Amino acid sequence: MTGVRRRTKILVAVVAAAFLAIQFVQADRTNPAGRGDLVAPADVSRLIRRACFDCHSNETRWLWYSHVAPFSWVIARDVSAARRRLNFSDWTEYTADPETKKHKLQEIVQSIAGGDMSPWYYRILHSGARLHPNERELIIRWANQEATTAAP
Repeated sequence: MTGVRRRTKILVAVVAAAFLAIQFVQADRTNPAGRGDLVAPADVSRLIRRACFDCHSNETRWLWYSHVAPFSWVIARDVSAARRRLNFSDWTEYTADPETKKHKLQEIVQSIAGGDMSPWYYRILHSGARLHPNERELIIRWANQEATTAAP
C-alpha cells in the first residue's frame, strides 16, 4: 500500500508542478483600439453590448478565469476568432462598403435566429449573454432592416 500512496503523491506533485508551470505561458488578452463602434438604436445597441461584446468587440472583459491556463488559451483563441469574424469595435469598417455591411448583418441574423449566438458553453457563466425570444427578434428586425438599406 505504501508504494501506491507514494506513486499517488508523486503524481499529484507532478500534476501540480505542471499546472503551476503552464501559468507562465500567457495568452494574448489585449483590447486594441477600435476603428469605429456600432451604430444602432439604443435598445439594440444595449442588447448587443450585453450579449456579444465580450467576444465580438475590442471591449472584452477578461474575467479572473481568463488568466488561468489552460482556460486562458482557449478563451483568447475563441475571442480572437470571434473578432476576426465580426468585430463591433470596427463596425464603421464594415459600413464603409455596402456589400460588406449587408453580409455582416445577414450573418448576425443567421446566428441569432439559428440560436448559435451566444454559444451554450459561454451562457453557462455569462447569464447576460442569454437573449430572450423578444430580444432576439429585436436584433433580427434591426439587422434585416439595416441589410435592406445597405446594398441593392
